[in-house]
Amino acid sequence: MPINPDQKLNHKLFDKTIEQVTMRQGFGDGLVLAGTADKNVVALCADLTESVFMKAFKDKYDDRFIEVGVAEQNLVTVASGMAAMGKIPFVGSYAVFNPGRNWEQIRTTICINDVPVKVIGFHTGVSVGPDGASHQALEDIALMRALPNMIVISPCDSFEAQKAVIAAAKNGKPTYIRLSRDKTPVITSEHTPFEIGKAAIIFKSEIVGKNSQLKNSKYDLGIIATGSLLYRALSVAKRLENEGKSVMVMNLATIKPLDEHAVTRFAQETGAIVTVEEHQIAGGMGSAIAECLAKNHPVPIEFIGVKDQFGQTGTASELIEHYEMGESHIYAAAQRAMLRKK
Repeated sequence: MPINPDQKLNHKLFDKTIEQVTMRQGFGDGLVLAGTADKNVVALCADLTESVFMKAFKDKYDDRFIEVGVAEQNLVTVASGMAAMGKIPFVGSYAVFNPGRNWEQIRTTICINDVPVKVIGFHTGVSVGPDGASHQALEDIALMRALPNMIVISPCDSFEAQKAVIAAAKNGKPTYIRLSRDKTPVITSEHTPFEIGKAAIIFKSEIVGKNSQLKNSKYDLGIIATGSLLYRALSVAKRLENEGKSVMVMNLATIKPLDEHAVTRFAQETGAIVTVEEHQIAGGMGSAIAECLAKNHPVPIEFIGVKDQFGQTGTASELIEHYEMGESHIYAAAQRAMLRKK
């Protein structure tokens, strides 16, 4: 099997019956577990307690929950003060408001002071759907990875979201966790390893070295995906393998700090890369990969993401296709990347 057994992924990975769960659910479960493990964990929300799945924490630890109201700047400044006094605050709202509306306060009160506030941005990407452009955060990775001291995490599913929350509660650093709204396929499992700052190879073709178009690479192609589009990237990798191509897929859950060693080795072994993210191409995960490889090991790169546009109203699936982030677009980008190796 091309699936990396060390990752202990969902055994239903390519089954039509694969479970679909929201990352918000994983976040809510992780927050309760983190709060149970450490009494310094607190939660603050901007009038979206049920929507962002903080209700379970509020119900269990009401004395550690603060409803700030529709005041996102206050949300993070109050949290920064609590963090300075030894608390571990998780602050939640839609990503267009958190970090979109309160970015300057995050920069000044959290990052400059290097206090361990955990900023959770919900409803990211165009898959928010009918809420339209005003609520579709497509710039948040760029905003947050530019900030010194800030860690940036983009989980791929509910289990990874849960683990990211638990890990963030222990890391002692400002941390941004990016979550989508819709249900997504459960790719990982409760046993899948997770470590902030570590990339994971989750798919390796079994036909390594037989068809590589570049003499110095073992594989025809590498796909690096983050967040909600990882499952589509995996589906394309499987199709390419069925067509006789050797492919590797990397799950890049931590965008900052970037696992430069793993990314560089990945480029060396594949010789061409497609990056896949539900975010603006400019300043996003693909940009981070390009920066790393321009310095360490340049290879042809194709970028899947939003091309300098705002979102619009539609269903999640319609918008993914409209903005050229669907499986057919990843497949076409893969073909272009492999062609550029010649």
